Amino acid sequence: MQNKESRAADGATRQVLTFALGSETYGVDILRVKEIRGWSPVTRIPQSPASVLGVLNLRGAIVPIIDLRVRFAMPSAEFTPVTVIIVLSLRTEQGQRECGIVVDQVRDVVDIAPDGIRAAPTMQSGGSAEFIEGITTCDEQMLILLDADELVTRELSPAALADRAA
Repeated sequence: MQNKESRAADGATRQVLTFALGSETYGVDILRVKEIRGWSPVTRIPQSPASVLGVLNLRGAIVPIIDLRVRFAMPSAEFTPVTVIIVLSLRTEQGQRECGIVVDQVRDVVDIAPDGIRAAPTMQSGGSAEFIEGITTCDEQMLILLDADELVTRELSPAALADRAA
């Protein structure tokens, strides 16, 4: 398996799973996607961050589920039949871990040329830019590429969970 740098160096395209949150389109590296499943209720965990909806038992593994609308400070939306949970495989300080993200709708898997990815603009607050890997266009629409590891590890870090319990 190649890492990002070697893929970019040899000019290979990168496959990205795209999904919608409101009117915006986001993408995450397909190699991080473990499964896509329909919305199902979760078990709420007391004192968890607001964006952590709860946990699901997926074939014996307890997987935290994060609402990306809350994580991105977007208005909440009702869960519909097209609302899905994308289960991601993440690299964390504690090792490999799974996490689910709730999105409005899965769109497609697209090929992205590495030279078409631009850096995200820097913002004064810096808050969201840390988990944006880059921005590109796909079918004449902006596509925001997310760094799966950075996107959810802060929410699930032992320090963040301890801060909420205090």
